[in-house]
Amino acid sequence: MKSSQFILHHLKPFRWHIVGLLLICLIWSLDLCFRPYLIKLMLDRMSAAPAADAAHILVPLAIWYVAASMGVMLIFRVWNFIMRDLIPKLKANITRELTNRLLTQSYQFYQNQFAGTLANKVNDVALGVAQIVTIMVDSFVGNAMMLVAASTALIFINPLIATIFFVWVVLFLSGSWMLAKKAHVLSDQTSEFRSQMTGTIVDILGNMNVVRLFTNQKLESQLIHDKTQNIVKSERAFEWLLIKLFSFQSVSFAIMQSVTLGALIYLRGRGLITIGDFSFSLTINIYIVDNLWQIGQRFNEFSEQIGKVTQGLRLTTDTPNLLDVNQAALMQVKQGEIVFENATFQYRENTPLFNRLNVQIQAGEKVGLVGYSGSGKTTFAHLILRLFDLQSGRILIDGQDIAQVDQNSLRQSVSFIPQDPTLFHRSILENIRYAKPEATEAEVILAAQAAHADEFIMTLPEGYQALVGERGVKLSGGQRQRIAIARAMLKNAPILILDEATSALDSVTEHLIQESLDRLMEGKTTIQWMKGTVNYTWLIVSIFEKILHVVFRR
Repeated sequence: MKSSQFILHHLKPFRWHIVGLLLICLIWSLDLCFRPYLIKLMLDRMSAAPAADAAHILVPLAIWYVAASMGVMLIFRVWNFIMRDLIPKLKANITRELTNRLLTQSYQFYQNQFAGTLANKVNDVALGVAQIVTIMVDSFVGNAMMLVAASTALIFINPLIATIFFVWVVLFLSGSWMLAKKAHVLSDQTSEFRSQMTGTIVDILGNMNVVRLFTNQKLESQLIHDKTQNIVKSERAFEWLLIKLFSFQSVSFAIMQSVTLGALIYLRGRGLITIGDFSFSLTINIYIVDNLWQIGQRFNEFSEQIGKVTQGLRLTTDTPNLLDVNQAALMQVKQGEIVFENATFQYRENTPLFNRLNVQIQAGEKVGLVGYSGSGKTTFAHLILRLFDLQSGRILIDGQDIAQVDQNSLRQSVSFIPQDPTLFHRSILENIRYAKPEATEAEVILAAQAAHADEFIMTLPEGYQALVGERGVKLSGGQRQRIAIARAMLKNAPILILDEATSALDSVTEHLIQESLDRLMEGKTTIQWMKGTVNYTWLIVSIFEKILHVVFRR
């Protein structure tokens, strides 16, 4: 999505705020001509009247001048009030939308991105749009109105002065625009380098123990050095362009003021303008130069924010590569039969992991998968959860093609316990309840007890309110595994997938939890796998159950 489209889209709910701001800009631009005009009238009347009449002549105009000054101060307080309501809501809406968009992205998307970079880009867009709107309305639009008002006023003073001013405005804006386009490209590049560096720093800090264990602080320091050098080169190029821009503007200001002052002297010498006209034209000229110089100073910030927003939108508004079909039906799982029909899947071209795979798992059946690392056991589960799409073929659950149903309803029907579960930096209660947000605290505790997690939870000072740290680092691997099992028990989905769910547990706890898992498996279609080894006891029991199922069915 283009930056302009995105900004306009998010400004629609605030159209009346923008109208109010534009009205204030209009009043301000008119005031920049109105008060200098009052000074012109004062000078003209003083030059044509005796000194004794000065008070009588000037007091009414002075009252108007003071009233205009106070009115402008009041109107700018209204400006502050509008911005106070607009900017926080605008940033909140953008943050919410971009986060929601990221929540719809596929599993593959997150495999290719730094989490820190994504978070940084969401923040960049929210803050950047707020800054862009402020600069556009305050500096660019307001000063554009001021230029129109000044040009109109100067026409009534003298056409020659107005012509000089108009020619200068055209040259000034044209030259500035040509340099601005180049600055936009450089600011975009700089923003990308900064995002990459942020992602790298987050990656290093997230793996700090690995850095320490392999004593590679110097390696990581060199990596950051290389990233920062890219930023330095890009920023230098950007700043050099700004120097050229400011130099062009400064020279144009000087030329315009010199030509205007020469024209004013010429016109006054010939009696074509009054002293008040001379003062008015010069004052307007000074106001214009001062305000446009301030725009030039803010242009740096504007270009930087445009770059950040463009980079952020390029990633955060990327179309998800795994979408639901139109009017996708909700998955209805009553039995739990899983069928792979001629399923072909590959991560890379010409290297299929599954080629026309046909598998049928009966409803309520317990299936064990054994294979070497990289043989596709985890991918098999990911395909059932539709974290990836097949290149050809179908996967059916109770006769429903999973590519044709709502993804959320599909995943609500499956409980997945990974080998190395991760947790949110929230309380233990919140982490378990994540499987069923409407669950009561009593239901959460029952699930924890069934997973033998309650035993260690109650030893913690905060109990179920204890925070587990980022990704659950405050807990041991076995404790995290028991929390994950408790979550699956609370979810109680009809299909259960276990990825070495008890691998991180000691033998005593594994035995206790296996009993809980056996109860959890009852009546559910279950897929369990081990990497390279077979749990023969579990396999014999599964085969025996299969034989009984076939005998009694006949």
